[in-house]
Amino acid sequence: MRAAVCSALSPDLSGLGLWEDWHEPVLPGPGEVTVAVACASLNFPDFLMLQGGYQFKPEVPFIPGTEGSGTVIAAGAGAEALLGSKVIVGARSGLMAERITVPASAVRPVPEGLTMAEAAAFTVGALTAWVGLVERGRLQPGERVLVTGAGGGMGRVAVQLAAHLGAHVVAVASTPERLALARSAGAHDTVLIDRANPDIAVRDIDLVFDPVAGTLVLPLIKTLRRGGRYAIIGFVGGRGHAVPLNRLLLKEIELVGVRAGEQGRQDREAGARHMREIDARAAHMRPHIGLQVPLAEVHSAFAAMGAGAIDGKCVIRI
Repeated sequence: MRAAVCSALSPDLSGLGLWEDWHEPVLPGPGEVTVAVACASLNFPDFLMLQGGYQFKPEVPFIPGTEGSGTVIAAGAGAEALLGSKVIVGARSGLMAERITVPASAVRPVPEGLTMAEAAAFTVGALTAWVGLVERGRLQPGERVLVTGAGGGMGRVAVQLAAHLGAHVVAVASTPERLALARSAGAHDTVLIDRANPDIAVRDIDLVFDPVAGTLVLPLIKTLRRGGRYAIIGFVGGRGHAVPLNRLLLKEIELVGVRAGEQGRQDREAGARHMREIDARAAHMRPHIGLQVPLAEVHSAFAAMGAGAIDGKCVIRI
């Protein structure tokens, strides 16, 4: 079968290519299903995995892709009811291939109203937004939340959810086009920044949702009110400067680490509850697909992600 395969880890992604003859997935056993993948979505952890820079390191060669959508075409004992179902699929890797076999617990119905492309791009962003804002960030209606990378796939869905939950949302991005996407998602205020020398003059923020980090860390800490919370989502912009502990102490600021997927793996019941919460709100967290390409162009799609050239999410048509 056709698949995008990483045969060697490399900073320049030279180890990623399209294989026409990758072996078929194993037949589904009890409680497993095989899915014909329709679409897969790019996420920053996928990009890091291709370079060996993510905490989960699959053995090479491997197929990237942690989220996608498709149709169940085979089922093992106990999973027969899923045959023919349109589903969202989650996995540690493997979605950028024509077919994949996974536990039945790794699939769920496509929420009503989402296209297959939107369904493929929905889970990672929506789940991280829910865990970061609600579970870990304890966001309350009327609070002021600041979202960085607000025109990207992760940031935009956080803007959507925060606005839906009744927060006052301040969106931060590095281009006017991405700020426009944030406004369309419900942002009340916007801040255009130069990432090399960011100036964020906003103050009295209750919660920062930050998937960027890098040069933004110190300016973001200054935006927080006394007792504010800083949710660390990721490091798209780099690890950043050392956090000034004296400032955290004086203003009683909380640093909150967010690993939405890992939380679900450590607590299956909580993970299932989070999925129900986001699926129920899918209409309010519909992803913006900024780039959609066929599987043959997977290398250029990842290159565009690395260059920061994708607004919203990128979807690979399998």
